[in-house]
Amino acid sequence: MTAPAAAAAPTPADRRRWARYLVEERAEGTVYQKLAARREGEERQILLSLADAERRHEQHWLDLLGAEPVRLPRAGIRSRMLGWMAGRFGSIFVLALAQSAEARSPYDSEQYATPAMRADEKVHYEVVRGLAARGRRRLSGSFRAAVFGANDGLVSNLALVLGIGATGVSSGFVLFSGIAGLLAGALSMGAGEFVSVRSQRELLAATEANEDAAAAAGDLDIDENELALVYRARGMEQEESLARARRIVTAAQAGVRRAATGPVNVQRGDDHEIVGSDWTAAISSFLLFASGAIIPVLPWIFGLQGAAAIIVALVLVGIALLSTGAMVGVLSGGPPLRRALRQLAIGFGAAAITYVLGLVFGVGAV
Repeated sequence: MTAPAAAAAPTPADRRRWARYLVEERAEGTVYQKLAARREGEERQILLSLADAERRHEQHWLDLLGAEPVRLPRAGIRSRMLGWMAGRFGSIFVLALAQSAEARSPYDSEQYATPAMRADEKVHYEVVRGLAARGRRRLSGSFRAAVFGANDGLVSNLALVLGIGATGVSSGFVLFSGIAGLLAGALSMGAGEFVSVRSQRELLAATEANEDAAAAAGDLDIDENELALVYRARGMEQEESLARARRIVTAAQAGVRRAATGPVNVQRGDDHEIVGSDWTAAISSFLLFASGAIIPVLPWIFGLQGAAAIIVALVLVGIALLSTGAMVGVLSGGPPLRRALRQLAIGFGAAAITYVLGLVFGVGAV
């Protein structure tokens, strides 16, 4: 893997940039190695193949530098965090964060990166996306119940206690109303979730296939490509994925960017794996609704009253809404901050409407 001819001799800034690329590639390879150590079978092989590819990229920058510099910069905080999490958790959260990291390749505008490296980065994104999609499918049933349960508990009980508190009733009555709302909502959520999961057969939008990797196949080295890993990550058998990758790469290198092989038939997995257990979803919905609904009531449980109790409840619920929104963003591959702020705006908007109704009509409205 050699660098393209540059217009001028490399500057000290170029060499510092190469060193930064070197440590980032090394850190990414370590993440995939740590994830592979916690996996078995095909997923382990795919992750080890990704680690090998990162080592090839690392060697490219070492060759340009001539030797490893005496002093190397530290990897970015995202890479260090991923490495720490991969060694301790190895969960879907790590793959989701790695997917976001692979989506931002610096090599598209880097003159010293080879076309094969740029293509590799696009392929790596697709491979990690495929692996993350597997985890999302396994997680989707219980995760959906968790998000709905906790968020509904937070918003509905916050609206309840604020609406009733706005009428000027005693703190004891607000506390009783909050506990009653917790139990009623948790039972309703558990029963509703049990019924809904029995008929639920939805697929995650994040599992939809993307053919960017195939479009980049013309720049891949046929002896070192990972295109087959994309199809293996999507659920295809090894021989079929190798055959498809061979056809696409051959056609792309001949100047045909779209192989006439038709769309990929992605293996979506078993419906029961996607949706999850009805009893598990029902029980988790009950518990998660209750855990969310107890948060707005905590100030009154600990004896606060009036405006102080309302302010503390808003702060506690705001933190919880931001946390659940950010978690959804991470798992879905979207921007965590945007999802967190959206969750906060929706929750506080509902609570504000109920509080105003309580002030105007002198009754608790939910």
